[in-house]
Amino acid sequence: MVQPPGFESSDMSLVCKLHKALYGLKQAPKAWFERLKSSLLSFGFKSSRCDPSLFILHTQAHCIFILVYVDDIIITGNSKLAIKNLVHQLNSEFSLKDLGILDYFLGIEVHHSPSGSLLLSQTKYIKDLLQKANMINANSMPSPMASSTKLSKFGSVSDPTFFRSIVGALQYATITRPEISYSVNIVCQFLSNPLEDHWKAVKRILRYLQGTLHHGLMLTPASSTEPIAITGFCDTDWASDPDDRRSTSGACIFLGPNLVSWWARKQTLLARSSAEAEYRSLAQAFAEIIWIQSLLKELQIKSKIPHIYCDNLSAVSLAHNPVLHSRTKHMELDIFFERKGYKEGSECLAWPAQDQWADVLTKPLSTARFLYLRDKLRVCDTLDLKGGC
Repeated sequence: MVQPPGFESSDMSLVCKLHKALYGLKQAPKAWFERLKSSLLSFGFKSSRCDPSLFILHTQAHCIFILVYVDDIIITGNSKLAIKNLVHQLNSEFSLKDLGILDYFLGIEVHHSPSGSLLLSQTKYIKDLLQKANMINANSMPSPMASSTKLSKFGSVSDPTFFRSIVGALQYATITRPEISYSVNIVCQFLSNPLEDHWKAVKRILRYLQGTLHHGLMLTPASSTEPIAITGFCDTDWASDPDDRRSTSGACIFLGPNLVSWWARKQTLLARSSAEAEYRSLAQAFAEIIWIQSLLKELQIKSKIPHIYCDNLSAVSLAHNPVLHSRTKHMELDIFFERKGYKEGSECLAWPAQDQWADVLTKPLSTARFLYLRDKLRVCDTLDLKGGC
């Protein structure tokens, strides 16, 4: 900062005292959020304990939810009049611009159907990414990774800066494209020393996205009169990494008919058996479901007993049987909290491997198998929105 006009002093020890945070300074986002939070709390909202950026207002007449990302805000509820009055209140405190019905948020496009369904896509974002990679006119591919792909740390070196830029951008695309989560996770493991084979794998992902530009995640309305179902699928590809033999875990959590949470990640520890690897994946899925249950409780939404489907009989048996034996002595105690959830009503069920929907998040698959599981993850084309998914 420089001294303001009309106040020049030769004493260089003097500093300017800020009465409020200036735009662009490190403390500005925190100061803005505290200011907005204090105003919302004064309006009767409560800050969610599960998500600090979520604010909830429940009255006998209506309920309103506000989701905040810095200065971008989503407001929804069951009363248009109450939402209008809230916007009026906020406008008296801040300078707001009401953009109407949600159709674009943080690079995510929201398409509305006559039936009330929403389809979240990132068509423009992916187009910009393809343009950056000079692949906007590339030939498309039916899947993001060939079923025979095995990437390693050894080979010829590629351009690391450009590789990291493209792969970092791909991570954001997984927000509405869960079917590429595994492929993106794999290429992310080589950011420190990318090779030519890794860049070829990235180009395969980009070619797949080029052919599915208008695909996105479908969300459909669930029944408001019945408790909502929570369903999870978890799977593991044991010792799949050719370099360190660590396993890859994947899971997808459905709230009613809609996919709300998913991941594909390498396990931090080396599993000595497939049962151990599957059980660790099962514990991660339980942790996510516990968080979802807590959030639904804050939103005052009733839910049914959660069900998690696992295709490994040994892992399911471990979840049901509290007796430890030699195969589980070395496992950390933190993963056994899953048994507490089982005792409190959550159910872990054995499931046929061919119907394991999380399979697409743990390994590269054939095209037919990939397309089948992509549909199960509710990834649809915006051009087919009127016909449903």
